[in-house]
Amino acid sequence: MDAHPGMAQRTANQEPDARPRVRGCVVLYLDFDGVLHPEDVWRRPGYGPYVATPPGHVVFEHAALLARCLDPYPELRIVLSTSWVRVFRSVRKVARRLPPELRRRVVGATFHGRMDPVWFQSVPRGVQVWGDVCRRRPSAWIALDDDDAGWPAVCRAHLVHTDPVLGISAPAVLAELQTRLAALRGPENGWP
Repeated sequence: MDAHPGMAQRTANQEPDARPRVRGCVVLYLDFDGVLHPEDVWRRPGYGPYVATPPGHVVFEHAALLARCLDPYPELRIVLSTSWVRVFRSVRKVARRLPPELRRRVVGATFHGRMDPVWFQSVPRGVQVWGDVCRRRPSAWIALDDDDAGWPAVCRAHLVHTDPVLGISAPAVLAELQTRLAALRGPENGWP
């Protein structure tokens, strides 16, 4: 289902004063659950986030794999599209959970403090990402997410749909990610 045309406009213009500090670069929109680890993640007070099922998995188990995939693209920046930013109320706190190779690439999140959290949570992830694309105006972008429901048609070609358990480690997903990253390279996107 495509978003109502006015929905993307509202997302883009909801916070007219909320222009991102970093604009115009090549961006990877990064979800965590179902991308860097299985999607069934819970938070226990005093313990923190953990993978509930399937057993034998840990949070951020594929973060090093993503860092290796991004290594040939030092110009690429990360915008966090994960619900963790709303839960922990800070891009910095969430970014600190990533390995340094990924953390230094983080330039923001699709959610920011001037947004209405209830409204933001009520729209599909693709609409959240599209709102940031409209504000940030990246020269090129892709999104890693296990949730493909409700993505606007204009965004579908940018989505790398991950496996909810294997995340980016699923062979077909990893191959697609590498192909998409290579396709972003070029002077038209600000990359040499």
